Amino acid sequence: MPRIFDFGGREVNRSQTVAGLRALKGSGRHATQVTAETPDEAAAAEAAGIEMVVCRAANVTRVREGSKSVFVTAALGFAEAITPDEIMRTAFSAVTSGADAVLCSRGYQTVKMLADEQIPVMGHLGLVPRKSTWLGGIRAVGKTATEALELGDRFRRLEDAGAFAVECEVIAAPAMAEINRRTGLVTVSLGSGPDADVMFLFTSDICGEASRLPRHARAWGDLASLHDAVRRERIRALSGFRSAVETGDFPGKADVADMTAEEMEKFLGTLDK
Repeated sequence: MPRIFDFGGREVNRSQTVAGLRALKGSGRHATQVTAETPDEAAAAEAAGIEMVVCRAANVTRVREGSKSVFVTAALGFAEAITPDEIMRTAFSAVTSGADAVLCSRGYQTVKMLADEQIPVMGHLGLVPRKSTWLGGIRAVGKTATEALELGDRFRRLEDAGAFAVECEVIAAPAMAEINRRTGLVTVSLGSGPDADVMFLFTSDICGEASRLPRHARAWGDLASLHDAVRRERIRALSGFRSAVETGDFPGKADVADMTAEEMEKFLGTLDK
Protein backbone atom coordinates (compact mmCIF):
# COMPACT_ATOMS: atom_id res chain seq x y z
CA MET A 1 0.00 0.00 0.00
CA PRO A 2 1.54 3.36 -1.05
CA ARG A 3 2.75 5.65 1.75
CA ILE A 4 2.35 9.37 1.17
CA PHE A 5 2.00 12.67 2.98
CA ASP A 6 -1.57 13.93 2.76
CA PHE A 7 -2.54 17.60 2.36
CA GLY A 8 -2.68 17.93 6.14
CA GLY A 9 1.01 16.96 6.37
CA ARG A 10 0.31 13.52 7.86
CA GLU A 11 2.26 10.46 6.75
CA VAL A 12 -0.39 7.93 5.73
CA ASN A 13 -0.98 4.71 3.81
CA ARG A 14 -3.46 4.91 0.94
CA SER A 15 -5.09 2.15 -1.09
CA GLN A 16 -4.78 4.38 -4.15
CA THR A 17 -3.06 7.60 -5.21
CA VAL A 18 -3.53 9.95 -8.14
CA ALA A 19 -0.46 8.42 -9.78
CA GLY A 20 -1.76 4.92 -9.14
CA LEU A 21 -5.13 5.71 -10.68
CA ARG A 22 -3.48 7.20 -13.74
CA ALA A 23 -1.46 4.00 -14.11
CA LEU A 24 -4.71 2.04 -14.50
CA LYS A 25 -5.31 3.49 -17.95
CA GLY A 26 -4.73 0.86 -20.59
CA SER A 27 -3.82 -1.77 -18.00
CA GLY A 28 -7.07 -3.73 -18.15
CA ARG A 29 -7.41 -3.37 -14.37
CA HIS A 30 -10.13 -1.47 -12.52
CA ALA A 31 -10.45 0.24 -9.16
CA THR A 32 -13.80 0.45 -7.36
CA GLN A 33 -15.55 3.44 -5.79
CA VAL A 34 -18.64 3.68 -3.57
CA THR A 35 -20.34 6.37 -1.52
CA ALA A 36 -19.66 6.77 2.22
CA GLU A 37 -20.92 9.46 4.57
CA THR A 38 -20.38 7.77 7.96
CA PRO A 39 -17.52 6.03 9.78
CA ASP A 40 -19.38 2.72 9.52
CA GLU A 41 -19.80 3.00 5.75
CA ALA A 42 -16.14 3.92 5.28
CA ALA A 43 -14.98 1.07 7.50
CA ALA A 44 -17.16 -1.39 5.59
CA ALA A 45 -15.75 -0.17 2.27
CA GLU A 46 -12.19 -0.66 3.51
CA ALA A 47 -12.97 -4.12 4.90
CA ALA A 48 -14.50 -5.12 1.56
CA GLY A 49 -11.38 -4.06 -0.36
CA ILE A 50 -13.00 -1.02 -2.00
CA GLU A 51 -10.22 1.41 -2.91
CA MET A 52 -12.16 4.69 -3.24
CA VAL A 53 -15.11 6.45 -1.62
CA VAL A 54 -16.84 9.73 -2.38
CA CYS A 55 -18.52 11.80 0.34
CA ARG A 56 -19.80 15.31 0.96
CA ALA A 57 -17.02 17.74 1.80
CA ALA A 58 -18.54 18.36 5.23
CA ASN A 59 -18.25 14.65 6.09
CA VAL A 60 -14.57 14.05 5.34
CA THR A 61 -13.55 13.98 9.01
CA ARG A 62 -16.29 11.44 9.84
CA VAL A 63 -15.34 9.24 6.90
CA ARG A 64 -11.69 9.31 7.96
CA GLU A 65 -12.75 8.06 11.40
CA GLY A 66 -13.87 4.89 9.65
CA SER A 67 -10.97 4.43 7.26
CA LYS A 68 -7.48 5.86 7.14
CA SER A 69 -6.55 4.11 3.90
CA VAL A 70 -9.31 4.50 1.29
CA PHE A 71 -8.90 7.21 -1.35
CA VAL A 72 -11.48 9.85 -0.38
CA THR A 73 -12.98 12.28 -2.88
CA ALA A 74 -14.90 15.16 -1.30
CA ALA A 75 -17.89 16.45 -3.29
CA LEU A 76 -18.18 20.24 -3.34
CA GLY A 77 -21.91 20.98 -3.12
CA PHE A 78 -23.57 23.76 -5.08
CA ALA A 79 -24.99 25.52 -2.03
CA GLU A 80 -22.14 25.09 0.47
CA ALA A 81 -19.57 27.02 -1.55
CA ILE A 82 -20.59 29.56 -4.18
CA THR A 83 -17.97 32.27 -4.66
CA PRO A 84 -14.41 31.45 -5.75
CA ASP A 85 -13.13 32.22 -2.23
CA GLU A 86 -15.73 29.93 -0.66
CA ILE A 87 -15.00 27.15 -3.14
CA MET A 88 -11.27 27.40 -2.52
CA ARG A 89 -11.73 27.51 1.26
CA THR A 90 -14.05 24.48 1.20
CA ALA A 91 -11.69 22.52 -1.03
CA PHE A 92 -8.62 23.22 1.10
CA SER A 93 -10.60 22.41 4.25
CA ALA A 94 -11.60 19.06 2.73
CA VAL A 95 -8.12 18.01 1.64
CA THR A 96 -6.41 19.16 4.84
CA SER A 97 -9.04 17.18 6.77
CA GLY A 98 -8.04 14.01 4.94
CA ALA A 99 -9.59 14.02 1.46
CA ASP A 100 -7.35 13.01 -1.44
CA ALA A 101 -9.32 14.82 -4.15
CA VAL A 102 -12.39 16.98 -4.69
CA LEU A 103 -15.35 16.34 -6.97
CA CYS A 104 -16.41 19.49 -8.80
CA SER A 105 -19.50 19.72 -11.02
CA ARG A 106 -18.95 23.39 -11.81
CA GLY A 107 -17.47 25.17 -14.80
CA TYR A 108 -14.03 24.78 -16.31
CA GLN A 109 -12.73 27.99 -14.72
CA THR A 110 -13.53 26.62 -11.27
CA VAL A 111 -11.76 23.35 -12.10
CA LYS A 112 -8.75 25.31 -13.36
CA MET A 113 -8.68 27.46 -10.22
CA LEU A 114 -8.49 24.37 -8.01
CA ALA A 115 -6.10 22.47 -10.29
CA ASP A 116 -3.73 25.45 -10.39
CA GLU A 117 -3.27 24.90 -6.64
CA GLN A 118 -2.46 21.21 -7.38
CA ILE A 119 -5.62 20.02 -5.68
CA PRO A 120 -6.61 16.80 -7.49
CA VAL A 121 -9.95 17.56 -9.16
CA MET A 122 -12.51 15.04 -10.41
CA GLY A 123 -15.00 16.56 -12.83
CA HIS A 124 -18.50 15.29 -13.59
CA LEU A 125 -19.83 14.72 -17.12
CA GLY A 126 -22.75 12.92 -18.72
CA LEU A 127 -25.93 12.98 -16.68
CA VAL A 128 -25.31 15.52 -13.93
CA PRO A 129 -28.65 15.15 -12.10
CA ARG A 130 -28.81 18.71 -10.76
CA LYS A 131 -28.30 20.03 -14.30
CA SER A 132 -30.67 17.56 -16.00
CA THR A 133 -33.03 20.36 -17.07
CA TRP A 134 -30.58 20.98 -19.92
CA LEU A 135 -31.15 17.40 -21.09
CA GLY A 136 -34.92 17.62 -20.85
CA GLY A 137 -35.06 14.82 -18.30
CA ILE A 138 -33.14 12.09 -16.52
CA ARG A 139 -31.66 10.05 -19.35
CA ALA A 140 -28.52 8.57 -20.83
CA VAL A 141 -26.15 10.96 -22.60
CA GLY A 142 -24.24 10.37 -25.84
CA LYS A 143 -26.64 8.04 -27.64
CA THR A 144 -26.48 10.15 -30.83
CA ALA A 145 -23.37 10.99 -32.82
CA THR A 146 -23.93 14.71 -32.28
CA GLU A 147 -24.28 14.38 -28.53
CA ALA A 148 -21.34 11.96 -28.27
CA LEU A 149 -19.10 14.40 -30.18
CA GLU A 150 -20.16 17.26 -27.92
CA LEU A 151 -19.45 15.06 -24.90
CA GLY A 152 -15.99 14.24 -26.24
CA ASP A 153 -15.29 17.95 -26.52
CA ARG A 154 -16.34 18.41 -22.87
CA PHE A 155 -13.85 15.73 -21.86
CA ARG A 156 -11.08 17.58 -23.71
CA ARG A 157 -11.96 20.90 -22.11
CA LEU A 158 -12.10 19.32 -18.65
CA GLU A 159 -8.67 17.76 -19.16
CA ASP A 160 -7.30 21.08 -20.45
CA ALA A 161 -8.66 22.77 -17.30
CA GLY A 162 -6.43 20.51 -15.21
CA ALA A 163 -8.77 17.81 -13.87
CA PHE A 164 -7.12 14.44 -13.28
CA ALA A 165 -10.36 12.40 -13.31
CA VAL A 166 -14.02 12.57 -14.29
CA GLU A 167 -17.16 10.92 -12.98
CA CYS A 168 -18.92 9.62 -16.10
CA GLU A 169 -22.61 9.26 -15.27
CA VAL A 170 -24.99 7.32 -17.54
CA ILE A 171 -23.05 7.82 -20.76
CA ALA A 172 -23.86 5.44 -23.61
CA ALA A 173 -21.36 2.57 -23.24
CA PRO A 174 -20.07 2.55 -26.87
CA ALA A 175 -19.41 6.30 -26.75
CA MET A 176 -17.76 5.94 -23.33
CA ALA A 177 -15.43 3.23 -24.67
CA GLU A 178 -14.20 5.41 -27.52
CA ILE A 179 -13.85 8.54 -25.37
CA ASN A 180 -11.92 6.58 -22.74
CA ARG A 181 -9.36 5.51 -25.35
CA ARG A 182 -8.77 9.13 -26.28
CA THR A 183 -8.66 10.91 -22.92
CA GLY A 184 -5.90 11.20 -20.36
CA LEU A 185 -8.49 11.61 -17.61
CA VAL A 186 -9.06 8.81 -15.12
CA THR A 187 -12.62 7.77 -15.97
CA VAL A 188 -15.06 6.75 -13.24
CA SER A 189 -18.05 4.89 -14.63
CA LEU A 190 -21.41 5.32 -12.93
CA GLY A 191 -23.73 3.56 -15.35
CA SER A 192 -21.41 4.18 -18.30
CA GLY A 193 -20.26 0.66 -19.02
CA PRO A 194 -17.10 -1.37 -18.35
CA ASP A 195 -14.68 0.64 -20.49
CA ALA A 196 -13.51 3.02 -17.77
CA ASP A 197 -10.77 2.98 -15.17
CA VAL A 198 -12.95 2.95 -12.04
CA MET A 199 -16.32 1.26 -11.46
CA PHE A 200 -18.65 3.29 -9.21
CA LEU A 201 -21.98 2.52 -7.53
CA PHE A 202 -23.85 4.01 -4.59
CA THR A 203 -23.53 2.04 -1.37
CA SER A 204 -27.30 2.28 -0.81
CA ASP A 205 -27.91 0.55 -4.16
CA ILE A 206 -25.26 -2.12 -3.61
CA CYS A 207 -26.63 -2.93 -0.16
CA GLY A 208 -30.27 -3.05 -1.26
CA GLU A 209 -31.45 -0.02 0.71
CA ALA A 210 -33.14 1.80 -2.18
CA SER A 211 -36.83 1.23 -2.93
CA ARG A 212 -36.07 1.35 -6.66
CA LEU A 213 -32.74 0.55 -8.28
CA PRO A 214 -31.49 2.63 -11.21
CA ARG A 215 -31.06 0.61 -14.37
CA HIS A 216 -27.27 0.77 -14.11
CA ALA A 217 -27.12 -0.50 -10.50
CA ARG A 218 -27.28 -3.93 -8.91
CA ALA A 219 -27.98 -5.00 -5.31
CA TRP A 220 -25.84 -7.59 -3.57
CA GLY A 221 -27.59 -7.15 -0.20
CA ASP A 222 -31.03 -6.59 1.34
CA LEU A 223 -30.60 -3.95 4.01
CA ALA A 224 -34.11 -2.65 3.26
CA SER A 225 -35.60 -5.75 4.92
CA LEU A 226 -33.30 -5.34 7.92
CA HIS A 227 -34.19 -1.66 8.23
CA ASP A 228 -37.89 -2.59 8.08
CA ALA A 229 -37.37 -5.21 10.77
CA VAL A 230 -35.59 -2.63 12.96
CA ARG A 231 -38.44 -0.14 12.38
CA ARG A 232 -41.07 -2.72 13.36
CA GLU A 233 -39.09 -3.84 16.41
CA ARG A 234 -38.68 -0.21 17.53
CA ILE A 235 -42.45 0.35 17.30
CA ARG A 236 -43.10 -2.91 19.16
CA ALA A 237 -40.74 -1.91 21.98
CA LEU A 238 -42.13 1.63 22.28
CA SER A 239 -45.68 0.30 22.29
CA GLY A 240 -44.71 -2.10 25.09
CA PHE A 241 -43.38 0.80 27.15
CA ARG A 242 -46.55 2.85 26.62
CA SER A 243 -48.75 -0.09 27.57
CA ALA A 244 -46.73 -0.89 30.69
CA VAL A 245 -47.08 2.71 31.92
CA GLU A 246 -50.81 2.65 31.28
CA THR A 247 -51.37 -0.62 33.21
CA GLY A 248 -49.08 0.36 36.07
CA ASP A 249 -46.60 -2.39 35.33
CA PHE A 250 -43.83 0.20 34.85
CA PRO A 251 -42.02 1.35 36.83
CA GLY A 252 -41.93 -1.68 39.13
CA LYS A 253 -40.01 -2.35 42.30
CA ALA A 254 -37.01 -3.59 40.34
CA ASP A 255 -36.90 -0.38 38.31
CA VAL A 256 -36.49 2.09 41.19
CA ALA A 257 -34.11 2.76 44.10
CA ASP A 258 -35.39 2.00 47.63
CA MET A 259 -34.73 3.35 51.17
CA THR A 260 -34.32 1.42 54.37
CA ALA A 261 -37.14 1.69 56.90
CA GLU A 262 -34.79 3.41 59.35
CA GLU A 263 -33.77 6.08 56.83
CA MET A 264 -37.36 6.58 55.80
CA GLU A 265 -38.40 7.11 59.44
CA LYS A 266 -35.64 9.74 59.88
CA PHE A 267 -36.74 11.44 56.68
CA LEU A 268 -40.41 11.62 57.72
CA GLY A 269 -39.48 12.73 61.20
CA THR A 270 -37.68 15.83 59.95
CA LEU A 271 -39.57 16.49 56.69
CA ASP A 272 -41.99 19.10 58.08
CA LYS A 273 -39.73 20.68 60.71
